[in-house]
Amino acid sequence: MKPIPDGARGRYVHRVEPAHLANTFKDSILPPVFSTPYLILIMENAALNAIKRYLETGESAVGTRVDVRHLIATPVGREVVGHAEVTGTNGRQIFFRVWAMDGGEAIGVGTHERAVVTTARIVERMAAKYGPA
Repeated sequence: MKPIPDGARGRYVHRVEPAHLANTFKDSILPPVFSTPYLILIMENAALNAIKRYLETGESAVGTRVDVRHLIATPVGREVVGHAEVTGTNGRQIFFRVWAMDGGEAIGVGTHERAVVTTARIVERMAAKYGPA
C-alpha cells in the first residue's frame, strides 16, 4: 500500500431503481423510498474509489465500520452521489467522512472505516475455515 493522504476523495454515482427501495428490498410495509443499505453501499463504494490508486496489486480494502445517519427520503429515478474523504490512517486502517447527495441536498452523512487487505490471503483463510468455494 502506498501512503494515503488525508483529504483523498472519491465518489460513486447511483440511480435509484425500484429494487433499491425499502418496500422492495426489505419489507413491503416500508414506504417506497431509497433504502439505507443501498445508501451505505454507495458511501462504501465512494470510500473505495478514494483509495484505489494507493493500493498495490493484489490488495483491496474491506469495510470494517459504518456509522451513518439517513436524513432524507429519496424516490425512485433520482441520481444519488456518494462522497468520501480520507480523514486519517493508522497502519492499514483508513478512516473516512462520508456523505450522499440527492441534487443539492444531503440525504446521508457519517463516518466509515476500511482495512487494507491482501485479497489472496482473505480467500485462503475462508477456504481453510469453510472449504473450497
